[in-house]
Amino acid sequence: MKLLPPHLTYLLSVRESRQNVLSLVRYIAFTAGVMGVYTLLFHVIMDQVEGKDYSWLTGFYWTLTVMSTLGFGDITFHTDIGRFFSILVLVTGIVLLLIVLPFAFVRLFFGPWLEAQVRLSAPTAVPGDVSGHVVISAWDAIAPGLCRRLRLSQTPHYVLEADPVRAAQLHADGVPVVTGEIDARETYESVRVSEAALLLANREDTVNTNIILTARETAPDVPILATANEGDSIDILELSGATDVLALKRSLGQMLVHRINTGHAESHVIGHFHDLLVAEFTVHRTGFAGRTIRESRLEEALGIHIIGVWENGEILPADPETVLTESHVLVVLGTPEQIQELDLLLVIYDANYHPALVIGGGKVGRAAVRELRRRDFPVHVVEKDAHACRVLESEANLVVAGDAADREVLIRAGIDEAPAVLLTTSDDAMNIYLAVYCRRLNPDLRIVSRITHERNIEAIHRAGADFVLSYSSLGVSHVMAHLRGGKLLLLGERVELFQVQVPRSLVGRTLDASGIRQEFGLNVVALDSGDEMRTTPTADTVLPKESNLIMVGTPDQRERFYEKYQRP
Repeated sequence: MKLLPPHLTYLLSVRESRQNVLSLVRYIAFTAGVMGVYTLLFHVIMDQVEGKDYSWLTGFYWTLTVMSTLGFGDITFHTDIGRFFSILVLVTGIVLLLIVLPFAFVRLFFGPWLEAQVRLSAPTAVPGDVSGHVVISAWDAIAPGLCRRLRLSQTPHYVLEADPVRAAQLHADGVPVVTGEIDARETYESVRVSEAALLLANREDTVNTNIILTARETAPDVPILATANEGDSIDILELSGATDVLALKRSLGQMLVHRINTGHAESHVIGHFHDLLVAEFTVHRTGFAGRTIRESRLEEALGIHIIGVWENGEILPADPETVLTESHVLVVLGTPEQIQELDLLLVIYDANYHPALVIGGGKVGRAAVRELRRRDFPVHVVEKDAHACRVLESEANLVVAGDAADREVLIRAGIDEAPAVLLTTSDDAMNIYLAVYCRRLNPDLRIVSRITHERNIEAIHRAGADFVLSYSSLGVSHVMAHLRGGKLLLLGERVELFQVQVPRSLVGRTLDASGIRQEFGLNVVALDSGDEMRTTPTADTVLPKESNLIMVGTPDQRERFYEKYQRP
């Protein structure tokens, strides 16, 4: 009963709901009027035709039982006129009470009542003691993965949703959500944005501008990270008050370029870890294929540490006895000087100076073309849209207009000799198809692709892609790097590098006896004791007290580890 007043208040505060309630009252009044008329006619027929006398209450009782089809049969007519009147009352009751009334009640009252209940169930504010939290402006492609990462790092977070019904659905699904208009100052006060660690403005560029300006009225000093779909919006968002702006589609194109091979063999720096660089390089045509990691002597000769091996979209531990193949990609950790020495070693290998091939001339494809040209690498583009082709003509070395599914188009674009191809279309099915097709036309290609949906990761790797990256995972990695105050480190799709304190129950055990790899699938790549970091620990390495495990794994593996050993 305590929910009745707020529900009624909501129903009467909404104009459409007030009109619905008024319509329902009118219909009930009309039905009551019809019952009154039938009660009067009952008395007239009984008195004038049947010759019987009944009270007014009995007349109403008879009318109600007949119209509701109960028909107890204790009061009946014996003449044709009376029976005809009974049929009329019965049919009217079926229509008014059994057909129209339930529909009207559900449509005009019960439905809005349930909607009010749903709307009122959505939280409208965060607890008063919350601070250091992250406020996410929209439940978009980035938000699910970001919420998961924030939950793993025990960072409070809340999603803003203007639609109370949608907010209630998210709340029921376990998403921390607050409902409120995104352009209202009261909304940002209710989420305590002034105490937040970060506000993520991840809606359309025009809406993000409004979010930033409104939030700045409440919290002049809160860090605001905004996403930008258009390059021209970056300056506007910064002028509006954004601390930093992420042009994710442009960044996605650039990150994809970091994973391809053009010119001679070289490593690609993909991030920083403390004072060290994390880089990748392909084994293809480097002379290391067929050797074990130990036999390659890379660690002894250069001082770098091999922390993982990419194979068919999965990162494997760098076991010294792992036999390297042409399809392997090594992930290494080293100082800038050591990475430079690695590049000097690789420079003589895999020399292919033919143009790289970009399929798709959208925002991601154009960003990839510009990044390749910035590095002075030749690039050819395949694009169907005539306008996009005209724009790309001034940026790419060659633009081939046509369908990439057409073999002749790809041949004209130079797929036979290309060192790598970037699949940048926003259609996962098309990228999977093109991965198969390109691999068939040139088995030596390095195929790098973007995806939209995480469920397609395995499929596109099976299709032949060497590396896959999505808009959402890139966005999550950028936000987490911004929160940590560090630089972006993106190993790959659904793979992350993280650290956690050695659980008390594992202190004193060897790495092999801990079961971290066997039970959770996590790869321990380093041990950080504060004074010293030991990279590539062996199976018999003893886990010391008050040290941190540096591990590589998926969010699922990390969550299972936390479930067993609790969060740090």
